[in-house]
Amino acid sequence: MRRCSSSISEPALGRITLPLPPAAALAQALAEAQATADGMELARTLGNLPSNICTPSYLAEQAKKLAQQFKLQLEVLERKDMEKLGMGAFLAVTSASHQPPKLIVLRYNGAAKSAKPLALVGKAGAGSVLGAIRALAGMKAPVNVVGIIPACENMPGGHAIKPGDVVTTLSGQTVEILNTDAEGRLILCDALAYAERFKPEVVVDIATLTGACVIALGHIATGLFANDQKLADELRAASEDAWDRVWQMPLWEDYQEQLRSNFADMANIGGRPGGSITAASFLARFTRKLRWAHLDIAGTAWKSGREKGSTGRPVPLLVRFALRHAGRK
Repeated sequence: MRRCSSSISEPALGRITLPLPPAAALAQALAEAQATADGMELARTLGNLPSNICTPSYLAEQAKKLAQQFKLQLEVLERKDMEKLGMGAFLAVTSASHQPPKLIVLRYNGAAKSAKPLALVGKAGAGSVLGAIRALAGMKAPVNVVGIIPACENMPGGHAIKPGDVVTTLSGQTVEILNTDAEGRLILCDALAYAERFKPEVVVDIATLTGACVIALGHIATGLFANDQKLADELRAASEDAWDRVWQMPLWEDYQEQLRSNFADMANIGGRPGGSITAASFLARFTRKLRWAHLDIAGTAWKSGREKGSTGRPVPLLVRFALRHAGRK
């Protein structure tokens, strides 16, 4: 396990409770806009890199550079650490890859130590997590944030997972793998369980999780799922502020029936009907103790065709959510 840590050099900022003078408000808005743009640029750059360059190790190195630049706390868990913890789902996905997996934990502390952090968990949303933290650190936002990025490759090979395999997750729940291409949720479920140890106030995961979300919402709105309506409302309000829009989807217990398995606590897919909902329902089984929201950015994080490339979304949404949470409306 490698660690790189230091304390924030600037004094912790408190919540803003009084309106700022016009000139100060303008300066603050300009600083927030510039920092958000910088965060989006980082997310786009990482999203546009080919997979032979942007490996898990490369992502860890980018996190290290951010930690050094903004005096953040960084911890990178290696395969042996995951094995010791019992991250069976995460390790199953990476079992056939020659690239070592990394669980990247990057912490920005801009508020009092007693303030519970916001946890951002990113799979293919790794770029948006790093981008959001880069933006918040750049503007010295008065909030504590922990970014958790499970990074690995899902490759074919003699050691790869197979349909019908059963794995034990960090939470102790077992999963029957019926589709090896539904690997994102297997990576995320262990990362979400890991997030509990930080005692976060809220957890938001970000993932290009399902093609079904693209069919449902196209490329305009991000799919929003939450086990807490107040949290969902906060995210929706932040999305309107940033014009990085979301649309709330149902997360009813009725959909859990589609994940039934005869051989494990659950299957990793629930069939074609409501595919984005059953994917979120799978993740919901690992967040019962958390105030949690899931952003399915499959349709909004990336453009195809002549405009092919990363959009940088939902960095603006995440930044505005964190700032609103800290009292900046």
